Amino acid sequence: MITFPCAKINLGLNITGVLENGYHTLETVFYPIPLHDALEIKYMDEKFPSEADCDLKVTGNAVECNESDNLVVKAYNLLAHDYKLPRVHAHLFKHIPSQAGLGGGSSDAAFMIKLLDERFRLNIGNAEMERYAAKLGADCAFFISAEPSYATGIGDVLEPVDGPKGNLNGYYIAVIKPDIAVSTKEAYAQICCSKPVKNCRDIVRQPIETWKNELVNDFETPVFNMHPELKAIKEKLYDMGAAYAAMSGSGSSLFGLFKTNPKDIQKEFSNIFTSVLEL
Repeated sequence: MITFPCAKINLGLNITGVLENGYHTLETVFYPIPLHDALEIKYMDEKFPSEADCDLKVTGNAVECNESDNLVVKAYNLLAHDYKLPRVHAHLFKHIPSQAGLGGGSSDAAFMIKLLDERFRLNIGNAEMERYAAKLGADCAFFISAEPSYATGIGDVLEPVDGPKGNLNGYYIAVIKPDIAVSTKEAYAQICCSKPVKNCRDIVRQPIETWKNELVNDFETPVFNMHPELKAIKEKLYDMGAAYAAMSGSGSSLFGLFKTNPKDIQKEFSNIFTSVLEL
């Protein structure tokens, strides 16, 4: 059985405070985009010589962790603690760039939970799957439903958003991921936490033309200071006609939203990961 974990972007990202345990509270709108990995599971023969009950093979883009530490394996082990699962072979094809602010690893984990639930008829239910997913990462729960959501807390408290689907329907999104590693720890250290004047959930309900001046990712200021080339990519997206452009999460990917297909994007950014998708 196969499934296709999707990526997400952040429409606005405001860091509002710090908890006693050191985690930061935030407000953001998670929005799924049609950029996908592929994840397949098969029964493992009882004679197959594997020390792991979930034998994972990763192909496609490189992933900087041991396969035993991959969130796909952790998702299997999490469910196996409470449910009797057979041993499985898992094949993960990575297309979503890693360390990009696109939630690829979190999506893989959540979709593994859903895949195991469907394949082995565990009948867990979405609410319980979200609780399992949240144990693996703050944004993992979002990917259980993968519907536009307003997230608070540390990104784990989700509410439906009645926009911006009407605004973005028919738009094109260009995703640009340069070969730059962003230190999220350093970026957080430079942020002054505060509540935004206007909530991002309210802004995304407005016409997209208003977003440029109001919809903010708080990480952009410190990250752009550390990596000016990322700021240059955002400016180039606007120069090429984007209605809105921003960094996703803590980077280092950027995205631009276009009313028509930006056909020159691939040529402009031919030397780095670039994907143009219709929403």
